[in-house]
Amino acid sequence: MIDPEARRSSFVIVVGGHSRNIGKTSVAAGLIAAFPQLGWTAMKITQFGHGICSKNGRQCDCAIDEHAYAIMEESNREGRTDTSRFLLAGARRSLWVRTKQGRLDLAMPKLQVLLRTEPFVMIESNSILRFISPDLYVVVLKPGVEDFKESAREFLGKADASVVVEANGPEPSWRDLPAAHLSRLPMFQVAPPKFFSQELKDFVQSRLKTVLSPRP
Repeated sequence: MIDPEARRSSFVIVVGGHSRNIGKTSVAAGLIAAFPQLGWTAMKITQFGHGICSKNGRQCDCAIDEHAYAIMEESNREGRTDTSRFLLAGARRSLWVRTKQGRLDLAMPKLQVLLRTEPFVMIESNSILRFISPDLYVVVLKPGVEDFKESAREFLGKADASVVVEANGPEPSWRDLPAAHLSRLPMFQVAPPKFFSQELKDFVQSRLKTVLSPRP
């Protein structure tokens, strides 16, 4: 059994994916629920396009250097939003980080403070990988969804494992995607509604043991 009091250093997991609405939040929540004793701080990072304000996620006429980012701490545990689902899964804290497209760098000084002070952090994002090297990067893939975001392509080579949603056939393939990146990864198949498996839990636990030791 993993003992959070035996922690020697912080541990950061990043959960990314190749498209929207493929189960990234569900996978992250499943990992939080699998190890609730670690007191996770969870973050969801959203980058808004032109005309959408980071301050409230709505249409706004703010200038490009205004309202560049916002960090909201979730308090609702009813599970109606993604950040609320993290709390419902057992996270100690849950944050929604909103930035204008391509301006995540402006939020990083505050996020780096959290990453230095919070012992176990779960982040749903691809773009955060431009600024940090997590202990574990899990990429969520869903065959049948053709879209493959540029940020997912950019960092696929850094992934430690893939979580494949409803994969009943051959390994997924996308155009212009280096097959070597996928073939080298441990692959864990999951399905709704849990989006989780014992094999995935065992894999993450094996990585957690690198920073945790048994209680004396």
